[in-house]
Amino acid sequence: MTAATFRRWVTGAYLVLFFGYLFLPLGIMAAATFNSSRFPTVTPWMGFTLQWFGALWADQRMWQALGTSLLVGAGVIAVAVPLGLAAALLLDRLHSRARTFLYAVMVSPLLTPGVIVGISTLVFWREWFGVTGGLFLTILAQSSFIAAYAMLLFLARLQRFDQTLEEAALDLGATHGQVFRRITLPYLTPAILSASFLAFLQSFENYNTTLFVRGLDTTLTVYIASKVRTGLTPAVNALSLILIALTILGAVVYEILRRREARRQPDPA
Repeated sequence: MTAATFRRWVTGAYLVLFFGYLFLPLGIMAAATFNSSRFPTVTPWMGFTLQWFGALWADQRMWQALGTSLLVGAGVIAVAVPLGLAAALLLDRLHSRARTFLYAVMVSPLLTPGVIVGISTLVFWREWFGVTGGLFLTILAQSSFIAAYAMLLFLARLQRFDQTLEEAALDLGATHGQVFRRITLPYLTPAILSASFLAFLQSFENYNTTLFVRGLDTTLTVYIASKVRTGLTPAVNALSLILIALTILGAVVYEILRRREARRQPDPA
């Protein structure tokens, strides 16, 4: 066996293990959705069924929790993305020694455990403003660290931005607002979409922070965690399978649109 053949075998084995590690749990979870057992498992196999999709449809508390998660996710996008954009623009334009200090301060929420973020947010708003929890506090608590993710995305995009375009527009008589709307913002549009998507996903799956600031409202992750303690059924697997299918569908649609757009662009040659 030659060295090239050995490397191909090792690379193939690694890829099989890697993708198996990623997708095998998802496959088992999906298979459990169609098992008639009342527990989310594939062993023992009790027979094929679609009853858990009906149970999912009848679980009104789960749908309410899903609606709450979607509402919180939209609120986090509305708060975290503008905050992250403002922080990125400030750091990109700042060239003093304070830049390193401000960067460390703005990134520090990412290094803080979610439990600490949730408790500190609850204590601050309860002691100073009398807010004891709810959607408002959940959005603020999650945005406090998700905004840092958005900031990092914007900073990466701004590093490739040619600032002479803004200077030329200002020399031609444009105001700072016009420069931002017509030059900077269009350039940052892909980063804005990416940051919005990332912010929503981070909010949707968050549990540690949300648990302390949710008040009487229940998000999907908190609801599922409570079901684990009281008795989880494959209806949760059915919901997960639907979410995975929607994610794959969205990825396929995005790839199709991306390739169509690439074909429409003229050949540089």
